[in-house]
Amino acid sequence: MPIAFPTQQQLQALLGQHISKICPCGYSANSDNHCAHFVSHVVGFNFGATCSGMTGKSGASASIRVHEIFSRCSAVGAWNSLTPTNFCGLVFITNASNVNLSTQTMINVPRKHVGIFLGVVPQIWHYSNSKQKVVRQTAQEFSHHYGSPDNAMFWGSCP
Repeated sequence: MPIAFPTQQQLQALLGQHISKICPCGYSANSDNHCAHFVSHVVGFNFGATCSGMTGKSGASASIRVHEIFSRCSAVGAWNSLTPTNFCGLVFITNASNVNLSTQTMINVPRKHVGIFLGVVPQIWHYSNSKQKVVRQTAQEFSHHYGSPDNAMFWGSCP
């Protein structure tokens, strides 16, 4: 399946939505982490562990694990290495020790999160598990998703 990167208008239309409005497979328990799930439905990732695999229901399935998305990006880097020519992609946040950029791997730990960024001055759309809805933040706001030392940010380009 080709990856279709969303427009700002498409992302804006998702603001405030609960994951149950986005996932046709019914994987929407508030006790589950849905950041990767949201990103995957929006971008079209369907590999590794998926929402349909979790529910057994058919429908447009999407990946649900942050570390699996990170490893499939066509390129990754530290957030501070992002250049103005990279105006769209994925943003990850976790402890820097969980990431190995040279092998493009991320350890599967609970404190990791992913969103979609757009713009030369990036705006980030992500699924806030605590608010149980899609939100938009500046990169500065997103950098506080976790406290130090779990707040190292990385970018990834879509495969």
